[in-house]
Amino acid sequence: MKVEEIMTTGLKTAKVDTSVKDAANIMCLNNISGLPVVDDDDNIIGIVSEKDVLKKMFPDMSDLAREEGVTNFEDMEKGYADALGLKVGDIMSSTVSSVAYDMPIMKAATLMCARQIRRIPVTNGKKLVGIVSIGDVHKAIFQQSLAV
Repeated sequence: MKVEEIMTTGLKTAKVDTSVKDAANIMCLNNISGLPVVDDDDNIIGIVSEKDVLKKMFPDMSDLAREEGVTNFEDMEKGYADALGLKVGDIMSSTVSSVAYDMPIMKAATLMCARQIRRIPVTNGKKLVGIVSIGDVHKAIFQQSLAV
C-alpha cells in the first residue's frame, strides 16, 4: 500500500508572512497541532506547531541563570500575546522531514518512528500534496488485516 492511498489532502497551511495569531487560530479551530508552511507554489518550506508557539514564551537559559533557576510560570503565560504578534517565519521549523506520495506506507511509518514524529507531510517533488500520520498507517493495516 502506498502513502497516497491513505494520506489526508485538503490541508490547512501557512505562509512565512502569516501571523502566528492566524496560524494559532487555524490550529485551535481545526483541532490540529501544526501547519505545513508553503511558498506561493505550494512547495513545503517549513512546519509551524503549537510547540513552536509555546516555546516563544519560555525564558532563555541566560534569563534562567540570572534568576537562579526560579521561574514565575504565571508570568510566562503573559508572553503568549507577544508570540501571537510574530510571523510564522519567525518561529517555524525550517528543517522538514517529508515522504513521497508513492512511498510504501510501512517505509513512511519507519521514518516517523525513527524521527519520533506522529505525522509527516507528503510531497510530490517539493510540492505539498498531503499529510500522513502513524494513526493513518495503523488504521490502514488494521482494515487490511480484517479483509483477509
